[in-house]
Amino acid sequence: MRLWIVRHAPAVDPTAELPDAARALTPKGRERFATAVRGLRRLNASFDLIVHSPLLRAVQTAELLAPLNKGTMQVAPELALEPSEDLLALCAGQSVALVGHEPHVSTTVAWLTCGWESLGPTGAVLFKKGAVACLEGELRPGRMQLRGLWQPGVLRKLAR
Repeated sequence: MRLWIVRHAPAVDPTAELPDAARALTPKGRERFATAVRGLRRLNASFDLIVHSPLLRAVQTAELLAPLNKGTMQVAPELALEPSEDLLALCAGQSVALVGHEPHVSTTVAWLTCGWESLGPTGAVLFKKGAVACLEGELRPGRMQLRGLWQPGVLRKLAR
């Protein structure tokens, strides 16, 4: 299996008037991630399924990934939480993209590649907004291999 872990693109800052779940991507964040998606296309990324957090910034990021999706999209509240077996149960297909938030995206990479025993629940992977990791292998903690981690600037350079 190939699992793509995506941190949402840059969103508007939180305010007292704006609930966290309603924070949208900034125009610049949207534009830059659309370019990053072109970089992913150059890496031959494609998905059977995109699973995203219900928070607006993750929904909008997933929508920008749609040109690489051959299957469906689904919302999963589990992507706004620590990684779990429930999250893994949602990953049906040979190539699945998960769109979520920090600290959970980096923790998911650490959990699936090294298991909790190696890195602990805080993870040790730098995930800028709009970064993408690709893991391959058996979808079980400690059984996947990190095949690539592309920060957003690198993905934008690949798009050129």
